Amino acid sequence: MKKIDIPALEIFVAAVEEKSLSRAAERENLVTSAASKRVAELERQLDRILLLRHGRGVEPTPAGVLLYHRAKAILRSLHLTEQAVQGFSVNGQAKIKLAANPSSILQFLPTVMGRFLAGRSDVSVDLLDQHSYDIPRLVAEGTVDIGIYHADYPMPGVESFPFRRDRVGLVVPIGHPLAERKALYLEDALDYDLLGFFPRHSLDQFLAYVGQTVSRPPNVKLQVSNFETRCRMIREGLGIGVVPEDIARNYLQSMGLVLLRLLDVWAERQFFVCVRSPRELGSAARDLFDVLRGEGATSNQER
Repeated sequence: MKKIDIPALEIFVAAVEEKSLSRAAERENLVTSAASKRVAELERQLDRILLLRHGRGVEPTPAGVLLYHRAKAILRSLHLTEQAVQGFSVNGQAKIKLAANPSSILQFLPTVMGRFLAGRSDVSVDLLDQHSYDIPRLVAEGTVDIGIYHADYPMPGVESFPFRRDRVGLVVPIGHPLAERKALYLEDALDYDLLGFFPRHSLDQFLAYVGQTVSRPPNVKLQVSNFETRCRMIREGLGIGVVPEDIARNYLQSMGLVLLRLLDVWAERQFFVCVRSPRELGSAARDLFDVLRGEGATSNQER
């Protein structure tokens, strides 16, 4: 018996599911005559009638039903094989796709990735800078292998584990009326222009996040997502800004800034590391996931 053609199986499966050769052809980006020819060739190759044609479309014969279920399994296996191969780079190295938000990339990942990649010439990592609210979806869809995001609670659709915590503070220039304050609530700073939003990227989402901790919306004249740029804008007197404390400390002395502790509950953030399922990870991705999960366990013990 000749080898069965995979495109013929694909159009056959589409015909059974669509109950129409024309709709199957449209689904597979073929003209109807080409789809019909592929099914006919498959029937000749197997010497069996697989589809009954009638005025309403097509339906599988008993032999066609059997082939349909086997073909679905074959195509699913091929898809999983392609996905597995895509987990390697062009030169055959294991490739891991990791999505993380800017705060975790700047604060936590340099040390962790340095430890993980030391001596591992067989692994490459694609590190994608993404917003926290997008990361669980990217993981659930299989676009990335592992995600790191911050939220009050683990997000649905993925398996999440505690990773690290951080705090955000309020950055003001030296000489600002608030500069002598050691700690304050954001409510105490609402008379001054605010640069950027924490931790969402629209004013409505920000207000929903902070809830009743502020009595009115802050006055936001300029949105700045990059932390260093935000600090430079603060230095120029364009406003004050909420910045992760560990990141802000890198710019205080060089830019003449002061970091004030925010007393709001939301100023402390929990980060999670998430995967669709640990069992679905390749060996290299599983190793990185174990490192990140272990980092979270160590961090929580230290607290």
